Amino acid sequence: MRTDQQPLRLTLFAPDGRMGQAIAAAIAEDPGFELDNDHGDVLVDFSTPAALQQSLDRAVSAGVPLLIGTTGLDQLADRRIAAAAQDIAILRAPNTSLGVALLTDLVERAAKLLGPEAWDIEIVEAHHNKKADAPSGTALHLGEAAKRGRGADLPDERKRDGTGLKRAPGAIGYAAIRGGTVAGDHDVLFLGAGERLILSHRAESRAIFARGALSAARFLHGKPPGLYSMQDVIEGQ
Repeated sequence: MRTDQQPLRLTLFAPDGRMGQAIAAAIAEDPGFELDNDHGDVLVDFSTPAALQQSLDRAVSAGVPLLIGTTGLDQLADRRIAAAAQDIAILRAPNTSLGVALLTDLVERAAKLLGPEAWDIEIVEAHHNKKADAPSGTALHLGEAAKRGRGADLPDERKRDGTGLKRAPGAIGYAAIRGGTVAGDHDVLFLGAGERLILSHRAESRAIFARGALSAARFLHGKPPGLYSMQDVIEGQ
């Protein structure tokens, strides 16, 4: 049986992916973790939506917690995750950066204080030219935080064109930029009359997401079945 003095063993569901390689590099630099692709204490999945059911089945079968960093998941995926969370601990994180987790909290607080009548919300994100989904999962996650802050089921405006689209009152706007090797930039703009509040996060490399994933895995180990988030991780720091 594993003791607290032993390294936490992580199994990477997609070890050859960009994030899989970044997490493997982070594990190699941290003596508190080790890579075990067969009998890990926590399963880590940064793969694709199509592979989600496979990682859920693997984690439930092994009886180990699952960290899901995959983005672009639909409502069916939501239901599958919720069902599996009755049996194992699952942490779903569209972004494992601890800085983004704090940003999410700040966005919710700001949205609660700044009313939709006087303040518009725009979310602008930029990523590398290989990223498939747009807006990013992090941008949508930040939008959900803004909705919680305002206590309303606000509509989303996820596309822009050159026609000067007029959106519904209180709607949250999204803009996505793709190019180069940008690891991930996110700006949440609160636009009022004569003033702007901009909450931002800049990711300089995938290493920050890898380190956050290790923190999330450490948090998950030993947790009872349920669905967790990066907010739980930062609150437990």
